[in-house]
Amino acid sequence: MQRVLVFQQNGSGERKIAGVRAYGGDIIALEIISIDEALPPVLDDARKYLPETIEADLVLDYFKHQDLSHDLVEICVEKGIPVVSSGKKRLGRQVMAPPTCCGLPRQDCLGPYGERFGTPEFEVRVRDGLIAEVRVLRGAPCGASWDAAKRLIGIPADDAARKIGLDTQFYCSADPAGWDPIYAKSPVHFAGRVHSQALQIAIEKSRK
Repeated sequence: MQRVLVFQQNGSGERKIAGVRAYGGDIIALEIISIDEALPPVLDDARKYLPETIEADLVLDYFKHQDLSHDLVEICVEKGIPVVSSGKKRLGRQVMAPPTCCGLPRQDCLGPYGERFGTPEFEVRVRDGLIAEVRVLRGAPCGASWDAAKRLIGIPADDAARKIGLDTQFYCSADPAGWDPIYAKSPVHFAGRVHSQALQIAIEKSRK
């Protein structure tokens, strides 16, 4: 089992924790560290809020406070522990900072987590022009990929990519108010787009 240490603040990672347990509990052992106390806007030394020792195969950073996130990533870099810090601007060896959790590409350092979670991958079966079966090979840790895929059965294949894009936005746990100037999209719209593209690829493969 891969040891994954999750850091969250005031329940900020609960949806993703539930998703990883539901769809990756057979290969991933989660440990959760929550910081729920009120914090000042600026922390000169955020390390005093973090554990003295961090031991894990992978760290997931769901902190909202930028100083907590910054110091956590620094510690992980020092210890050589891969860290996923989605939606944040972080640099460092084995530091992954995709725009959303479902924008995480495959990388060897992610281990089993990266095999199961990240940029979505689907396998579909089409019968008489309708979606007959959808398998989620890799998906969003919040579970949106699996939730949206369930709604595709019986949908015309030509409309399925559009539908999963819309449904993913409904199930997505990202902040819809966010805006990424690089991608010119909110995290929710980004999530919808990557799911739509991934499903279209799967549909085209099924027709070959």
